Amino acid sequence: MTHWQPVIGLEIHAQLATKTKIFSPASTKFGSPPNTQACAIDLGLPGVLPVLNKEALNMAIQFALAIEAEIGKRSIFARKNYFYPDLPKGYQISQYEHPIVGKGNISITLADKTNKIVGITRAHLEEDAGKSLHENFINQSGIDLNRAGTPLLEIVSEPDLFSIEETIAYAKKIHAIVQYLHICDGNMQEGSFRMDANISLHKQNEPLGTRAEIKNINSFKFLEKALEYEIERQSELLDNGKEVIQETRLFDSEKGETRSMRSKEEANDYRYFPCPDLLPVVITEKDIDQARSNLPELPDARRERFQNDYELSQYDANVLTASREIADFYEQVCQVVGNHYKICANWVMGDFSGMLNQDNLYIHESPVNSTQLGKLIQRITDSTISGKIAKDIFEHMWENGGDVDQIIEQKGLKQITDVAAIEKMVDEVIANNPEQVAAYLSGKDKLFGFFVGQIMKASQGKANPAEVNKLLKQKLIP
Repeated sequence: MTHWQPVIGLEIHAQLATKTKIFSPASTKFGSPPNTQACAIDLGLPGVLPVLNKEALNMAIQFALAIEAEIGKRSIFARKNYFYPDLPKGYQISQYEHPIVGKGNISITLADKTNKIVGITRAHLEEDAGKSLHENFINQSGIDLNRAGTPLLEIVSEPDLFSIEETIAYAKKIHAIVQYLHICDGNMQEGSFRMDANISLHKQNEPLGTRAEIKNINSFKFLEKALEYEIERQSELLDNGKEVIQETRLFDSEKGETRSMRSKEEANDYRYFPCPDLLPVVITEKDIDQARSNLPELPDARRERFQNDYELSQYDANVLTASREIADFYEQVCQVVGNHYKICANWVMGDFSGMLNQDNLYIHESPVNSTQLGKLIQRITDSTISGKIAKDIFEHMWENGGDVDQIIEQKGLKQITDVAAIEKMVDEVIANNPEQVAAYLSGKDKLFGFFVGQIMKASQGKANPAEVNKLLKQKLIP
C-alpha cells in the first residue's frame, strides 16, 4: 500500500437544463445535426451582444440554497481568454473574482456509515465551448458548435477529499442534488455532467505536492479508474525521486490510463478581465425568496423521511434516494402496493434496477412502469403468487409487456394455498425419500431445504412456501 496521501479536489461541470443558451436564444436540445443550433451570438460575430438567461441565474441561486452557500449579491462576468478550435470567440464568458455561488458545503456518507463535510469553494456560471469531432475524418477534425453557449454551472470543491471513496461519494452527491433540483438532467453519456479531478500526493504533516488535473471524465467508474491510475503513477515518480509535473491530463478509458494533454494553466494565463458586454448581475432578496419557494425536497431530507415513514434501513434509504427518478419510482410503487414498504424496496433495488442496468436503460425507458410493478408485488403480498413465480412474470412483462393478472390467469400460475392439497404433496415427498428423512432425523438439518425443493418442484413452484415450511416441520418432528 502506498505511503503517499492523496489530496483531491473536483471541478464539476453541470449543464443547466434551460431550453435556450446562457447568452443567446438558440436551442440547447441535444442530438440535432451539427451546427444547426449556433446563432450569431454563439459564433461571436461582430456587432452581436450577449444577454443573460435569467433561468440559468435562478438555477444557480437554487443550487446555492441547496448547499447553504453564500450568494454573491453582485456578481460579474469575465472573459477567459484561450484558444480552442471549438471556441469561436477566442474567449469564454465565465466568472472569476465575483461568482454567483460562494462558499458552501456538502455532507457525504461513507461505507462505514461515517459522515464527512466537504467544502465548496464556489460555483459559477459560464458558457460551454463547442465540440471537436474526429471519428469520421482522416487527418482532420470537424467542429460542431451546437454546444457553444450552453449554460454550465461549474462547481469547485475544496481539496478536502483524501481517498477515492470520498471522491466518488462527493461526486454522486452533487449529481443527486442537481437532479433533485431539476437544474441538470445528469446525463453523463450526453456530457451533461462532467468532472475534472485535481490530484496531488504528499506525506502526512508535509506540504501539499504538485497537482495534475484530469479533464472531462464522464462516468463515476472512469473517475475511479483515472484516480487509481494517477495515484499509482505519481507514487512511482515520487518513490523514484522524480518530480510530478503540473499539467492537464486526459483519461483513456480503453487503456485505463491517463496521458499528458498540455501544461497546466494558471489564472493569469487566461488574462481574465470583466466582460465589457455584460453589466454586473445584482441579486435581490426577492430573487432569493422566489428561488427558495421553488426548492424541492432534497436528498438528505428525503432519505430521512424514507427511514421514518417507510421504516427502511439507512442503506436502503441511501440507495433509493441516490437519484430523484428512483426515489419517485419507489414512492409510486408504494402507493399501489400499500404498506409493504420493505418488499417494494427490495424489488426496486433488486430485480427492477438489475434489468435497467442489464439493458442500459433509464427509468423513464423501462418497459415495466411503477403501476405494473406495484400490481405484481400486490399479487405476492395477497398470496396469489409466490416470489419465485413473480420473478418469472416480471421477466415476461419486461420482454413482452402484458397485464399481471392476465398473465397469471393465462399461464395458470396462481399459488396453491389449499392446506389439504399441500399436505398431500408433503406426505408424498416424505414417503418417497425415506433415506433423506432418516438422515434429517439423525441431525442433518440442511436436508430440510431438499424437502422444500422437492415439494416446490412437484407443485411447479405454486405451493405456498410458508405453508410448505409449516407442514414439513410438523411432519418431520420425530
